[in-house]
Amino acid sequence: MDIGGPTNVRHVAHVTFDRFNGFLGLPSEFEPDVPRKAPSASATVFGVSTESMQLSYDSRGNCVPVILLLLQSRLYDQGGLEVEGIFRITGENSEEESVREQLNKGMIPDGIDVHCLAGLIKAWFRELPRGVLDPLPSEQVMQCESDEDFVKVVRLLPQTEASLLNWAINLMADVVQFEHVNKMNSRNLALVFAPNMSQMADPLTALMYAVQVMKLLKSLTEKTLREREATSSQADTRCSHEAEYDDNEEEEEEDEEDGSERIRVVAVEHKSGSVKSEIEGSSASDSKGDDGVVQPPICKPSHIGSK
Repeated sequence: MDIGGPTNVRHVAHVTFDRFNGFLGLPSEFEPDVPRKAPSASATVFGVSTESMQLSYDSRGNCVPVILLLLQSRLYDQGGLEVEGIFRITGENSEEESVREQLNKGMIPDGIDVHCLAGLIKAWFRELPRGVLDPLPSEQVMQCESDEDFVKVVRLLPQTEASLLNWAINLMADVVQFEHVNKMNSRNLALVFAPNMSQMADPLTALMYAVQVMKLLKSLTEKTLREREATSSQADTRCSHEAEYDDNEEEEEEDEEDGSERIRVVAVEHKSGSVKSEIEGSSASDSKGDDGVVQPPICKPSHIGSK
């Protein structure tokens, strides 16, 4: 027996799930059948795991905490990418503490210094219960020597940490694209971000590991920049080819129009020449006598007036 498609389909309600409030928009008749999950939101946005925070997707599909997206958006809107020493220069401690309190209440005040915004982004990563790169085997990270090695090792990250790392790498790439203004290249950014991406108890081991993490971040940032440049070049080439194709089409259309016009002109000239030949031929035959000698024109009787 064949199973047909659905019939009598109606859009009853649009239901979404919110990490804090459970299902939203659920019809009342279904609510008793769906257990409402207790809100998992923490009272703070710093120093807590991502599982206890409200998450959202960035433009590249990374699922990251909303607080990071808000801080990033405010940093970009205030021209932070073009500020010299961004992420290297620290903001005022008093301002950072004040902003932290308001962020924990779900508010982002206006007029925050861009260096304070950048510092809060680094602090968020630094204060995670587990560093973004901590799930990776430290021995494998230390053995990485090439860009390919770093790419392979970060593939071992769980989805949550992989999204956070990808978000951070693209943030660093955005900053490096304004290196001519902010004086921050990939090495400088990797240097200031590396201590915030992992946590180790032993200071000596942590220092050595941070150097390798810096190389990892630098490698991934430069790889991202190369991919962006390649994508941009392909887009420019495609646009150039499309423009060239359009120009060729226009030229072909113009050539066709010119060819048609020339054909019409030749046809008209040919027709005019034929008519002219016929006229000359008839005139010549009328002017010849029986012996073929051209005779002077003779007035016909109808042209002679009567007296």
